[in-house]
Amino acid sequence: MGSRRSARIIALQALYQIDIGNKTIEDVLTFDWLDKEVNPPALDFARGLIIGTMGKTALIDKKIVTQLEHWDLDRLSYVDRAILRFSTYSLFFQKDVPDTVVINEAIDLAKMFGTDDSYRFVNGVLDGIRKSKDSNQQFVSGP
Repeated sequence: MGSRRSARIIALQALYQIDIGNKTIEDVLTFDWLDKEVNPPALDFARGLIIGTMGKTALIDKKIVTQLEHWDLDRLSYVDRAILRFSTYSLFFQKDVPDTVVINEAIDLAKMFGTDDSYRFVNGVLDGIRKSKDSNQQFVSGP
């Protein structure tokens, strides 16, 4: 498994733990909860995803909500929400990662960790976000 795939899995697990209220961001960034050794580049990439996503959660959630039809963000599964959050962060703030890679990785993770329909849902939401991004509807700095 590639270093960045491992990092995305770690970010998914960390954001999940934060979202369910089990851990704080400080807790997850120690990575002492990992059950195996992970190479430093993967931990660095995961750390960037976690910190970046948590630092922009309000803006990211606004982008996600614009793509939800008849759904509320709080009704999403924790796994789907975590994948959507760090993937949306990647789409807007990780300029060195192509959008197609971000979406394909999110789909793969949704297939691995989500429900049977998660990957279709994640794909639809992220594709809508990508299209809105391509239409120059960028983030507006918030408070």
